[in-house]
Amino acid sequence: MLCKVLLSSLSFALLVVTYSAAQNTGDLLDPKSFSKIAEKKERSRALFTEAARVITHPRCMNCHPADDHPRQGNDRHLHMPPVTRGSAGIGVPGNTCQTCHTEENYTLWERASYQSIPGHPRWALAPIEMAWQGKSLTEICQQIKDPKRNGNKTLEMLHEHMADDELVGWGWKPGAGRDPAPGDQKAFGELIHAWIETGAECP
Repeated sequence: MLCKVLLSSLSFALLVVTYSAAQNTGDLLDPKSFSKIAEKKERSRALFTEAARVITHPRCMNCHPADDHPRQGNDRHLHMPPVTRGSAGIGVPGNTCQTCHTEENYTLWERASYQSIPGHPRWALAPIEMAWQGKSLTEICQQIKDPKRNGNKTLEMLHEHMADDELVGWGWKPGAGRDPAPGDQKAFGELIHAWIETGAECP
């Protein structure tokens, strides 16, 4: 019995050390790193917590506000110049997202106050029912799984969105002057897949 306790403690300690190292390098742990967590539900929660390092990163959170105004920067300050969501999440007539945001990132001149303007063909705010701002990991997790609040997606569709959608992928290619989300989209997709396969439990 004592050996089991010691082995369990050692496994947990190794996971903590590995997790800390991944955080320091900006990498994501792969699903195999969580294989030592024997209890399936606990492993599922740990997998989501790791994936949430992407979900709660400013590159994602800034476009999932709980109000009608996008955020900018790592400090998530209000978008400047001032803009508002509009009925379709792309601004209002005369001041739409596409007024400044083109189909790809645009690097500015050296003396500009910021280095680039982000861009993508579908640049827009996430629908208000998908707002993550101000919510706990548990609340975000529950929301992501709820078809009424995730764009009517099944878990399979959710994985496809997270792993393959190019707009999600922008988070790792955000243009000059912005920190990318941890890891890469492939690693993120693998974590989401493993989370779903272990029951999609919430922390």
